[in-house]
Amino acid sequence: MPEIDALFESINVRDLLAGHDLNDPTTPLSAPDLRLLINRLESHSLRIKSKVQSYLVAHHSDFSELFSVCQDAVSRTRLISDDVSDVLQLVSDRPIDVEIRSVVDEITEKTKEVKLKRESLDLVSAIVVICEALQETKEALKNGRFRFAAERIRELKIVLRIGEEEDGEPVAYALLRKEWSTCFDEIQEVLAKFMENAVRFELESSRLQIKYQLSVGETAGIALSTVLEAMEVIGMLDYGFAKAADSIFKHVITPAVTHASTFTAVEDSSKASGEITEATLWLKKSSDHKIEDVDGDAIYSGILKVVKFICSSLCFGNSTWIHSFGRLTCPRISELIISKFLSKVVPEDASKLADFQKIIERASQFEAALQELNFVSPSDAESRLSKYAEDVEVHFASRKKIEILAKARNLLLQCNFTIPQEIAMRNANLKSDGVESLDVSSSKHIVCLLFSSERCVVSEAASQLMNLVHKTLEDVCVSSARVASEFYNAARDSILLYEAVVPVKLEKQLDGINQAAVLLHNDCLYLFEEILGLAFEYRASFPSSIKEYAVFADVAPRFKLMAEEVLQKQVHLVISNLREAIDSADGFQNTHQMKQFESAQFCIEQVVFSLEKVHMIWKPVLRPKTYKQSMCVVLESVFRRIARDILLLDDMAADETFQLQRLIYLMLENLSSLLDSLRSADDTCRPLDDLIPSLRKTRKLAELLDMPLKSITSAWESGELSSCNFTRTEVQDFIKAIFTDSPLRKECLWRIDDVSQ
Repeated sequence: MPEIDALFESINVRDLLAGHDLNDPTTPLSAPDLRLLINRLESHSLRIKSKVQSYLVAHHSDFSELFSVCQDAVSRTRLISDDVSDVLQLVSDRPIDVEIRSVVDEITEKTKEVKLKRESLDLVSAIVVICEALQETKEALKNGRFRFAAERIRELKIVLRIGEEEDGEPVAYALLRKEWSTCFDEIQEVLAKFMENAVRFELESSRLQIKYQLSVGETAGIALSTVLEAMEVIGMLDYGFAKAADSIFKHVITPAVTHASTFTAVEDSSKASGEITEATLWLKKSSDHKIEDVDGDAIYSGILKVVKFICSSLCFGNSTWIHSFGRLTCPRISELIISKFLSKVVPEDASKLADFQKIIERASQFEAALQELNFVSPSDAESRLSKYAEDVEVHFASRKKIEILAKARNLLLQCNFTIPQEIAMRNANLKSDGVESLDVSSSKHIVCLLFSSERCVVSEAASQLMNLVHKTLEDVCVSSARVASEFYNAARDSILLYEAVVPVKLEKQLDGINQAAVLLHNDCLYLFEEILGLAFEYRASFPSSIKEYAVFADVAPRFKLMAEEVLQKQVHLVISNLREAIDSADGFQNTHQMKQFESAQFCIEQVVFSLEKVHMIWKPVLRPKTYKQSMCVVLESVFRRIARDILLLDDMAADETFQLQRLIYLMLENLSSLLDSLRSADDTCRPLDDLIPSLRKTRKLAELLDMPLKSITSAWESGELSSCNFTRTEVQDFIKAIFTDSPLRKECLWRIDDVSQ
């Protein structure tokens, strides 16, 4: 109705309120405006109603036709609903679908029953057939028809799916499998008894007997070949041959290896009615055994004779049977030859390795002969003898490596890390100018360092260890690549053994001040320089394959570091002990009192005694330069500590300064011989005061203790005290501790401050 739509769209409130701004929210509508709006809306409403009425009157016929169509549609819907209700009523009165479903279910159930009965019948039939087959197998086994019984066992194994059991199978199958297993065990046992009866070794007559017509119990006249065929069918060749192979290996093959020079095998056979009934291998001792079997010819020929007899007389030339017997005996034969022959002829000297080539060739020929006889399958051949013989260089080198490492280990464990008293005294009296000298070749304890050309006292273990390493590396230079590699590794491992064994062995000694610790320091220093020189000495003569990785530079720094750590630990232990001794002086306080003075004097004596003891331990062992440096470090710590304790005193009486000066002079006097030994320890011209700065300071401190105040001030102004490592604060505190407060003291302190500024 486009006319009506246009009418509604023509209504616009804005037009009804002309002149009023509806967009302004702050301006409300007034009452007259609202009344005007209502009147105009009512007018428009009347116009709309009039228009709608006119439209309905104009289209009356159309509306009448539309209503008539709607009434017809409603009537047809009611008719359809009535028909559907009638059908539903009819179905509910007679439920045919239920009957159909029932018939279908019954048919399905009957079909399942028929199928199940048919399957059950088939199963019963199969069980009956299997039971009959098992019964036939047992009967055939009793009658000696082993081949037939073995084939039936093999067929039933497939039918019963032995080894492929599944869950939910009929119980009858489990019972049948159990019955099959019983039958299999029975035939296996019977065949094994026949094989045991077929192959016998008589110890008294030393003969191996193989019978071809066998009988066990009531079963007689069974051919050996029939037994072997049955064994092959059921797959029990290895089981059946096991006892025979073990007996032949023990009583025939083993003597052929261990007594090859006197071993002789002679074949024989017995006939009846023109047929061979048994074969015999007689083992006899040869009277000619003067020639030594160097290459193993007698061993290999004896074993081959036995193997040929087995292949022809026992296995009838059947390759399958021969392979089975070979699998049981060949690995044991190889191990026996290796342990009883090859391992014993490995050369003791690397120069004799070339003579071993013939033995290698004979081992290869022996294994080739076994393959030709089908005793060893080409696919299963390991060539253990050939590989062992060809690797004789490796075996030789491995054995030598073990010997070298064992010798090195014994050297380290048996050494007590002490030096003879004579060597110690001579080394302690050795002068730096070389007037007295030690003969390096006269003792295992005296060595010459490679790079510094200094003589050094080392343990017997270190010197002998390096001799062993040098000898091993000399062998590397004249050996083949494989042997050289083993020798090179043996040399490296021998050196590393020192690092692994000795620190653990000397663990307790390293925690104290003793000669073994400083001897370990010397050993490590000696090994460090020797290891660095190994590459320069031998590398050019090494085989080319070894040169690529033969290095020792990675090992040497470890010994250098160990030497430094051991020496530093010794110095630290000495300093710690001396500090504990000095602590007993209680800071050198109140020494003007007799008890305190005696305590301080005893402390000084203890320090001197400890230093003399360290001197007696270190000097005979350490190199002069090392000894001097280490003792200077220790003395520096002692003088610095004593000077510091005295300078920290805040009040000293006149008698106290005298006693302190007396203590210092006592200490210097008692240490004079030690200080003199340090001056002549090496050929350096550096003054001892430069090496021990606190020594000069301690001496000056003794002078200051009875020096006038002005003299002390003048000594500071002249720089004399600062050159002795005194600080301004130490000098001022020293003056305050000795001299009472006075104008002169203030003036002197001011002068010291003025000089410092």
